[in-house]
Amino acid sequence: MRVFADEAGKMNLVLDAVNGALLVVSQFTLLADTGAGRRPSFTKAAAPDQARRLYEHFIWLVRERGVRVETGEFGAAMELELVNDGPVTIILDSRDRK
Repeated sequence: MRVFADEAGKMNLVLDAVNGALLVVSQFTLLADTGAGRRPSFTKAAAPDQARRLYEHFIWLVRERGVRVETGEFGAAMELELVNDGPVTIILDSRDRK
């Protein structure tokens, strides 16, 4: 995806063009279903063994493409510090892929 700004400030560049890297951390709580009641449900999240395989496979695929990848520890409670450069959040859902 072209999500990095070019010299005109437009989202027009891919990760390779900015010599970027990825930080990949597991986060099953992103799949929380809050549609019923006051307690989130995680029943649609993958089972831990399957999720670990998917997480590790994704990391392998990205590294195979030559992208520098740093990772978190699967399933661990982690504290991350980052600088969010811009007011942009993009949600990618493979179920919506055309």
